[in-house]
Amino acid sequence: MSDIPACPLCAMENTYPDGDNYVCADCGHEWPMAAGAETVGAAMTVRDVNGNVLHSGDTVTVIKDLKVKGSSIPLKQGTVIKNIRLVDGDDEHIEGNSDKIKGLVLKVCFLKKA
Repeated sequence: MSDIPACPLCAMENTYPDGDNYVCADCGHEWPMAAGAETVGAAMTVRDVNGNVLHSGDTVTVIKDLKVKGSSIPLKQGTVIKNIRLVDGDDEHIEGNSDKIKGLVLKVCFLKKA
């Protein structure tokens, strides 16, 4: 068995060294060889479209109309998502609920801190 670690994001073992980093061929995630998987998750910060740091429990606003898969109701610009939850190991997505749609997973590039 190889001494190359599995990807800390997707847990797949299809990884390879590239310079000073390991690269996951499945999800494209790169992380430094010197740091372990624990430091990658701990150093992660989630930022909104304006660069503000987001924390669990924050309130965010949608900045453009978004189609929602599995629903005929779109999220309109200005929709407020209260009490968000950060996704472990993922700095590009948050979980939350709007007034009309529950169980949303949203990209932070479409959100701003309220």
